Amino acid sequence: MIGKTILYSEMRPAPEWEDRFNTWYHEDHIPVRMVLDGWEGAQRYTSDEDEDYLVVYDLTSSDALKTPEYDKVKTDPSDETKWMLANVSNFTRFIGAELGRHGDLEAGITAPLIFTSMFDVPAEDEAEFDAWMTEDHAPLLMGCKDWLAIRRFSLPVAEPVRYTRLTIHYLASRDALSSPERAAARSTEFRDRMTRHPWFGQGRYRLFEAFGGRHHAVKAS
Repeated sequence: MIGKTILYSEMRPAPEWEDRFNTWYHEDHIPVRMVLDGWEGAQRYTSDEDEDYLVVYDLTSSDALKTPEYDKVKTDPSDETKWMLANVSNFTRFIGAELGRHGDLEAGITAPLIFTSMFDVPAEDEAEFDAWMTEDHAPLLMGCKDWLAIRRFSLPVAEPVRYTRLTIHYLASRDALSSPERAAARSTEFRDRMTRHPWFGQGRYRLFEAFGGRHHAVKAS
C-alpha cells in the first residue's frame, strides 16, 4: 500500500563515518518505524549533486505521527540515533499531504530516480499553481515513456526552509529530463504565466538516485 502522507527528510553524514550512518539507517532508523501503525513503506535515495541522503516514508495519514508508539521512538531514541542526529548536517524535514497522483505509482514507486521540485506558493496563487500542474504540466510530462509517475503534495510542515508545494517525479532514466516531452512542458503559455510570479524562480529542484531496496511495513502476526 502507498499512503497519502509522506515524511521526506534529508541528512548528510561526514565521509569518515558514512558507512556507519548507512548501517544505522538500515538497522535502526527505518526498522523501528516500519513496525508502527500507519507506516507503510520507505525508500532511501542519494543526491545527484552532493553528499546528501534522502528518505521518503509513506504513511497512511498524518495520524501515524501522533501515536504514543511513535512519540516513544522520537523521545526515547537509541544512543546511536542520538549521536547521528547530533552530528549529521543539512537536515530537512517535510511532511507532505498528497494532493494528487499521475501515472502508475505502483510501478513508479520503485523507480531508480526521482526528480523533486519545491515551491513556496502564496495562498492566493495555490489554485493557479495546482491547475497548471494538473491541467498542463503533468499531462505533458506523462507523455514521456520514462516518466513513470508524479505525486503532488502540500507541505503543512517544512523545516528548516518554508515551502508549500512538493512534487515528486518518478523516472526510469535520466533521459526523461532531456526528453521532447519535458521541453514541451516547459514551453507552454500556461507555464509562461507561472514564471511571472517572483516565487516561481525561487523553486528548489533536486535529482536523487534510489539507494537500496524499498522497505515495507512489518505487521505483527
